[in-house]
Amino acid sequence: MKKVSIITVSYNCEKTLLDTINSVSNQTARNAIEYIIIDGQSTDATLDIIKENEHLIDHWISDKDNGIYDAMNKGLQCAQGEWVGFLHADDLFHNNNVIESIINEINNSDFNCLYGNLNYIQEEPPHKIVRHWKSQAFSDKLLKRGWMPPHPTVYLKRSHLKELGLFNTNYIIAADYDYMLRTFSHENTQSTFLNQVLIDMRLGGVSNNSLKNIIQKSKEDYKALKSNKVGGLYALFIKNFSKLIQFF
Repeated sequence: MKKVSIITVSYNCEKTLLDTINSVSNQTARNAIEYIIIDGQSTDATLDIIKENEHLIDHWISDKDNGIYDAMNKGLQCAQGEWVGFLHADDLFHNNNVIESIINEINNSDFNCLYGNLNYIQEEPPHKIVRHWKSQAFSDKLLKRGWMPPHPTVYLKRSHLKELGLFNTNYIIAADYDYMLRTFSHENTQSTFLNQVLIDMRLGGVSNNSLKNIIQKSKEDYKALKSNKVGGLYALFIKNFSKLIQFF
């Protein structure tokens, strides 16, 4: 059975982290998971939650970092699984069979990148779905149209990660978009689209929680498009406009 490393990055996530840990623990393919938590020296009860649930975590550290992408890089450097993905501390697997479905796809195909669909959900129970991010099979033209798959659904073969490198920490908000552009424009990336909802993401991410951050995100997205030689203002416009059709 393939081993899958799942990385959770946390900082002062006492309200949601236990749900995330349980979402990993409840996976039917739990024995195939290496679960890693990278904490940024939280000052709330996050560390207490981690310590109380150490038996459900394969590896964790808590030390000072230079932001979320620095922490994500630490997770990538810790991972030992054949495949690697992220489950952020505000997120949940859509159901208990997600990793089993991913492993079944991995076992039956020859590729180094897998991704699926994502639901944005309300922060509080009953976690009503407010936006559905349905992806599609990749083609070269999609990137120039502002397309990207939901980053939290992306799983990469660790051997391919060595070709792609780490997140660019010069980006404050858009390093994940830069990484997706780098991944899907890379000549050796062979991807497959698993047409299932893999992740439920709570609303309230950093990039959309203020007008200032939305402007910063757009500037960084444009920089990422240009630096990866994918597109420019047109791609950025289509990328943002396409989000409107994802709302219920």
